[in-house]
Amino acid sequence: MKVLAFNGSPKAEGNTWHAIKMVTAELEKEGLETEIVQVGNKPISGCIACNQCAKLKNEQCVLADDQVNQWIQKMKQADGIILGSPVHFAAMGGTMKSFLDRAFYVSSANNNLLRHKVGAAVVAVRRSGGLPAFEQLNNYLHYSEMLIPTSNYWNVIHGARPGEVVKDEEGAQIMRVLGKNMAWLMKLVENGRGTVTPPEREKKMYMNFIR
Repeated sequence: MKVLAFNGSPKAEGNTWHAIKMVTAELEKEGLETEIVQVGNKPISGCIACNQCAKLKNEQCVLADDQVNQWIQKMKQADGIILGSPVHFAAMGGTMKSFLDRAFYVSSANNNLLRHKVGAAVVAVRRSGGLPAFEQLNNYLHYSEMLIPTSNYWNVIHGARPGEVVKDEEGAQIMRVLGKNMAWLMKLVENGRGTVTPPEREKKMYMNFIR
């Protein structure tokens, strides 16, 4: 089994990366393969609401000048996904949001490519704003019917300079427990495959408030 982690920080080895590594270290101890994809320093456009991914059903975004389509296919092949972001103005990084908006909309428009995969979010923050950013990341996981492992607190770790998060002992424990629980949940899903029948996928209903 493989877990794909996305680092939404502009710093390739900043505190978000360290947080992700704390989680993936526990996954690797349980025999899972991991890969970290650097997103935060890439030039990624936001969704332009053309809806072509839903019309063409080709699992691709029409904006093909970046790596988003490549990453979507990696997500499709992965068993677990980690979304990691720093906090910018009490929210996730802008590049990360541009990527997630497009990737998760393509997934949704193509029979929900990520349904029942295991997904987790982690956030690195200097001081405040961690919980709003954490909630933003979780919104993508919830919308996609992903299975979300928990830790013993919200998945937020604190530090300013790169690497400083390792001094946050409680935050480090949160990441360790998350990694252990994520590995356990993934093994439950894998061992139940073919034995426990998953619920049938329902077609998404849309109802506008203004008619």
